Amino acid sequence: PQAEQKELKLQHLVDLLDYVNQNPKGVFTQDTYPEVMEFVSVNFFRQTYANPIPDYVEYDPEEDEPLLEPSWQHLQLVMEFFLRFIVSSDVDPKLSKNIISQSFISRFLALFDSEDSRERDFAKTILHRLYGKFMQHRPFIRKSINDLFYQFIFYSQKHNGIAELLEILGAIINGFAVPLKEEHKIFLQKVLIPLHRPKQISFYHSQLTYCVTQFCEKDSSLAPSVILGLLKYWPQTNPPKVVLFLNELEEVMETTEPEDLQTLLVPIFSLFNKSILSSFQVAERTLFIWENEYILSFINENYKLILPLVFESLSTCAKGHWNANVHSASLKVVKIFSDLDSSLFLECAKQFKEKSEHEQKLREARELEWKKIEDQVNEFHNKNISLIPNSSTDNNSVNSVNNVNNNININVNVNDEITAASIAAASWTPPLLRQLSLLDIKRIEGLTDPERISIMTHSPFVVPPKISKNNPMYSRSRYGRL
Repeated sequence: PQAEQKELKLQHLVDLLDYVNQNPKGVFTQDTYPEVMEFVSVNFFRQTYANPIPDYVEYDPEEDEPLLEPSWQHLQLVMEFFLRFIVSSDVDPKLSKNIISQSFISRFLALFDSEDSRERDFAKTILHRLYGKFMQHRPFIRKSINDLFYQFIFYSQKHNGIAELLEILGAIINGFAVPLKEEHKIFLQKVLIPLHRPKQISFYHSQLTYCVTQFCEKDSSLAPSVILGLLKYWPQTNPPKVVLFLNELEEVMETTEPEDLQTLLVPIFSLFNKSILSSFQVAERTLFIWENEYILSFINENYKLILPLVFESLSTCAKGHWNANVHSASLKVVKIFSDLDSSLFLECAKQFKEKSEHEQKLREARELEWKKIEDQVNEFHNKNISLIPNSSTDNNSVNSVNNVNNNININVNVNDEITAASIAAASWTPPLLRQLSLLDIKRIEGLTDPERISIMTHSPFVVPPKISKNNPMYSRSRYGRL
C-alpha cells in the first residue's frame, strides 16, 4: 500500500507540473498563493535522515559516498513546481510579504545543508530567482546568509552548502553598484576574509576567490586589506592549502594598484621567500608568479627592494633542487634579476655568503658545546658506575637498585639526595640528549657539580631514572627546571 501511495503521489506531481508548463498564464491567482506555499512547505521542510558518519570523522567527498535523499524523485518535482511559481508572471512581487515570509526564507536556507548535492543545486537556482524577483527580501536574504557563514566560521565549521551559497553571492556581488556601500565592505571584511580560516576551504575556495576578486575589481582600494587578510590566515603546515592561497593572492595582486603593492612589498615577498624554500608544489607555484606580466612589471620597477628579500631562496634552489621544474624555474628568475642589475646581484650573493659562513660558525660552536655536555654526562656515568652493588647484570641487580631508591629516608640532607640520585643514574644508560641552546649551555656551565648532577638527572633534557615518590629527589621544584 505504501508503494502504491508513493506511485500515486508521483503521478499527481507529474500531472500538476505538466499543467503548469502547458498553461504559463492564469494558473496562479491570489487565492492559490496560500495553498501553494502550504504544499511547498510540507514537502520541503521534512524530517531529514541522519548521516551515519560520526561528527568527529572528517567527510571527504572524493572518498566517502554521499548520503542521497530517498524522496528526491518527489522532491525534485516539487522544487521544479515552486520554481515555476516564482518565475510566473501571475505572481506579483509587490505582494511578496503576503506570499513568502521571512520564516519561510530562513527554513528554506536550511536546505543548503543537505547531504544531497542535487537538492543543494536546485535550491541554489530557486534562491537566486527568489532574490532577483522579490526585492523586498534582499536585505533579509543577505543577512540570513551572513548568519550561516558566522555560524560556520566561528562555531560549527561544518556545513554542506557553503560553495553553493558563495556561488549565489558571487552573482549578487557582480550586480553591486559602484561605489560600494559600507555594508558591502563590512561583509568583505567580516565574512569573506574569515572564510579563509576553516580547514574545509578546499571545498569552496574557487567560489570564495571569485567573490573576493569581484570586490577588488569594483574597488581596488579594498585589495590591500584582502592581501593582509590572506597573510593573516596563511596556512603553515598544509601545502595544498598554501597553493590555493597563492592562486588567490596572484589574482588579487593583479587588481591592486602599484602604489598599494609597494606598501605591502616586504610582507608579500618575504612570504614568497619562505614559500620557495617549502615543499616542491609550493615552490613551483610561487616561482610561477614571475610569469604574470603585471606582477613582473612591478618586480622590474622595484627589484632593488625585492631581490634582497628573495635572494636566499632563489640561490638555494638554483644551486640544485631535486625537482627539475623548481630548479629550472628558479634559474629563470635568477637570470631575470641578474639581467636587471648584475652589481646588485653580486652584492646580494656576497652578503648571502657571509651570512652562510656566520651561521656555519654558530652551528659548529653549538655542536662543540653540545659535545662537551655529552662528555660531561658520560664522565659522570663512568665515575659513578662503581657505586652499583656487585652483581650480575640480570633482574636481581635492577631490583637491588630499586630497593636502594625506595629505602632512602625522606629527611636525608642534600648530599645524601645527590648520592641516591647518583646510584639511580648509574644503573641506566643516558639516552641521546636533545640539542641545547647556547643559553641552556651557559646556565649549566654556571652551576656547581651537585646542582649540575641534579639537573642532568631530573631535567627535561634526559629521561630520569625511576625514583620513588617518597624520595625528596622526586620533587623537581627543589632545584627547578631549565
